[in-house]
Amino acid sequence: MDKFIVSARKYRPQTFDTVVGQAHITTTLKNAIRQNQLAHAFLFCGPRGVGKTTCARILAKTINCEHPTADGEACNACNSCVSFNQGTSLNIHELDAASNNSVDDIRTLVDQVRFAPQAGRYKVYIIDEVHMLSSSAFNAFLKTLEEPPSYAIFILATTEKHKILPTILSRCQIFDFKRITTNDTVEHLEAICEKEGVTAEQAALQTIAQKSEGCMRDALSIMDKIVSFTNGELNYANTLEHLNILDEDYYFKLLDDMLQQNLSGAMLLYDDINRKGFEGDLVLNGFAAFIRNLLVSKDEKVVALLDTVESFKQKYLDTAKKTPVAFLISALNVLNESEINYRSARNKRLHVELTLIKLCYLQQAMELTAGDAGLNKKKITEKATAVPFRSIQPVLVKPSAPASTTTIPVAKSEPSGSRLIIEEPAPRPVPPPPQPREAETTSRKIGNLEKLRQQFRDTHVEQVDRPLSQESLEEAWAAFIVVLKENKNSAAQSFDLAHLKVLDENSFYVYTANAIEYRFIESCKTQTSEFLQRRLSNSQLQFYITKRENVETPENNEPRPLTAVQQYQKMIEKYPLVKELKEKLKMELDR
Repeated sequence: MDKFIVSARKYRPQTFDTVVGQAHITTTLKNAIRQNQLAHAFLFCGPRGVGKTTCARILAKTINCEHPTADGEACNACNSCVSFNQGTSLNIHELDAASNNSVDDIRTLVDQVRFAPQAGRYKVYIIDEVHMLSSSAFNAFLKTLEEPPSYAIFILATTEKHKILPTILSRCQIFDFKRITTNDTVEHLEAICEKEGVTAEQAALQTIAQKSEGCMRDALSIMDKIVSFTNGELNYANTLEHLNILDEDYYFKLLDDMLQQNLSGAMLLYDDINRKGFEGDLVLNGFAAFIRNLLVSKDEKVVALLDTVESFKQKYLDTAKKTPVAFLISALNVLNESEINYRSARNKRLHVELTLIKLCYLQQAMELTAGDAGLNKKKITEKATAVPFRSIQPVLVKPSAPASTTTIPVAKSEPSGSRLIIEEPAPRPVPPPPQPREAETTSRKIGNLEKLRQQFRDTHVEQVDRPLSQESLEEAWAAFIVVLKENKNSAAQSFDLAHLKVLDENSFYVYTANAIEYRFIESCKTQTSEFLQRRLSNSQLQFYITKRENVETPENNEPRPLTAVQQYQKMIEKYPLVKELKEKLKMELDR
């Protein structure tokens, strides 16, 4: 029995023409070989499984081929190509930088570069996963990479170009590999299935290509696993089961239940999905991708972006026509928020069921908030209603004629308030039309205001401010000091030591001897002002507090205690050496 070889190795491309999905790379390399314009260092970067190492090996084999074809391909028949295909060529050296990333490994490689090839034109060094090299290894490799021998070619391969030093990037010719498209992957899988005699459905191969996400190696591995399980038959149902993918028919049924607000149907359908072993986050993610495909199907210009199997495309287009765009966008927002919060939820199933409940009643919520001109997100308030007025009972007036006559007030536009007198035998009282309450309230307010003004005029006589004099001021000031002493206020002494001086008819100065007196008087300024205004009958009275030392007035010639500055000045007049001592000791006076 032959030894089994996985498809990724068995069908690895051997020429540039067999490389799938990288025509922009292979064409450039073939032209460079044909025109003999090869660079001394290449950097192949791109996602995993797209052909970086494969192209590096093909390039190494082609440049050493003894009889290359006219379009720059290897002949696969000469001794160099045969030895290369068998893995015995001495002109190619592969280094896995993930496990050989030290300085010593690079130094060993550099030592090998000094020896010319025994057969062939070039010695090719392929360094895979080059981003794993340490900084010291990169620095040890710089000089050799910049000026290698004419027979040495370096091919570096990596999946993370941003981790490579800029000094390395500047010395290489960079080739960016792209992800393989779904169509190219499906065509390659179909070709392999024909060679292997495997019966494969188109929908199954498309599902495998979508699951591989542009990685050919993953697509081939998935196909090998499913073929091994099904004994050579590859169908859509088995593919969904092995890839743990939920059939899109479930999503179409869920959408129908939500549009019809059939909550029970949606809950039962999710229970069926849960019983099959699908996790809630997989359901949320898959349903969000389904809604995205429906949005894409709404516009013919972007139908090409529809990522699904061919058998479902027409169903997507038909469903998109009957589904409102507003519903799809709102559903995407709900699903996105639910998927973000799924990991932190304790009860995963309840979290998914709450999302389904929101989606089932999403259409109803949108209809409730929809206005005449589209969606209206403003809060709906009650319409304005008329203010209920109190009905006014008819007023009975003593008539001068018969006793059966009654008076009924009738609302008129004239301000005179005239009344219509109807003389009828015992008429039935008819309630008059309601008077405007606002006008009645306004007139009542105006009447009350005038009454208050009149009362104020009667009880208050306009007060005339009396001019301020020194004598009356000192009397009022002394009276206020008496009030402070009765209240046992500690500021009374400061008020007693203060000196007053009239500035004009409505203001005066208060002089204090120090900062302490100033603060005491300042703390009672409002109380003092109110007392003096009442006592002196002057509503405009105000005063200013000023700190002035050694104030002496004719009325008070008593000696005042000297301040620290005054004591110091007298001291240095009598003893001049005190000043020198102060300056030498750099002393300051307490003020």
